[in-house]
Amino acid sequence: MSKFWSERVWNLEPYVPGEQPKDKKYIKLNTNENPYPPSPRVLKAIKETCNSDLRLYPDPECESLRETIADYYGLKKEQIFIGNGSDELLAFSFMAFFNPGESAGKPVLFPDITYSFYPVYASLFNVDYETVALDEDFSVPVEKFYRENGGIILPNPNAPTGKYLPVESILSIVEKNPDSVVIIDEAYIDFGGRSVIPFIKQYPNLLVIHTLSKSRSLAGLRLGYALGSEELIQGLDRVKNSFNSYTVDRLAVAGAIEAFKDEEYFQETRKRIMETRDRVTKSLKSMGFEVTDSKANFIFIKSPLVDALTLFQKLKEEGILARHFNKPRISNYLRVSIGSEEEMDFFVNVMSRILEEFNNQM
Repeated sequence: MSKFWSERVWNLEPYVPGEQPKDKKYIKLNTNENPYPPSPRVLKAIKETCNSDLRLYPDPECESLRETIADYYGLKKEQIFIGNGSDELLAFSFMAFFNPGESAGKPVLFPDITYSFYPVYASLFNVDYETVALDEDFSVPVEKFYRENGGIILPNPNAPTGKYLPVESILSIVEKNPDSVVIIDEAYIDFGGRSVIPFIKQYPNLLVIHTLSKSRSLAGLRLGYALGSEELIQGLDRVKNSFNSYTVDRLAVAGAIEAFKDEEYFQETRKRIMETRDRVTKSLKSMGFEVTDSKANFIFIKSPLVDALTLFQKLKEEGILARHFNKPRISNYLRVSIGSEEEMDFFVNVMSRILEEFNNQM
């Protein structure tokens, strides 16, 4: 705490990232990173870009990458915005599309169980918001978003539950709120869901946000992109150019372009993750675990015998990191990222041993 902090900083409850302990080597299943390396083409492009041009500022418009992404999705480059990770895009979006203060009169809506950066950004930018309670099975109650609001933000699939909302449900929310910006955070869409990107031409109030951190194995590169109408993209540009015109560096742009061009590698690795996820889900259910139907690169689980915090600690003792959220309704669940096949085999075996240990104590 500091007497020099502003009142706004004093009142913040910052986002808490997954722990990164350095006391020993762990199997990291707590931060939803991709277990497979980036495409070799990505690494080659980055190495080739490490040259004397690093003395020059990067292209503030990221034009070459925007053109690459536009071609990939069949859009115009004017419908693409590039940022330093999707979290930066979310922050820019809160500033660009959601009015601050209770005087705005219309709260921004997002689920009560969701990505925990949303309430942090709302607090940081003084945006009034209300949470919409998920159903008992963690499904999004679509009709509860059919009300007056100052904007809507939904992750699809949701985090930390992994549950997916069909395109038809997303579009019904967009249609019912023509005067609000509806942001769909599709960080995990490549692991089994269907994106609403094809519909941004039809709905000028729809903004879709993606990241290269998950399905493209580039969490360390920090690159995200938003897709929407030219009007929405121009709003994001105005915010970015009021902070820092050069948010994305040359190496990130070079690597990202090749990540989109190596479609074969992308399809192969995401398929492996989905197959591992489904296999692990089946194994855990056979042990009696409750596992949500995930379309993400993680699963959300509840043990029949062991409370989540104890399970979290037991896994850590075995060298496995999972994510525990000490929050209402989900405090007895763990979020487990999908690692490599070998890592997940070890995880399943450890889970089996932990349950056997508790069974023997009963």
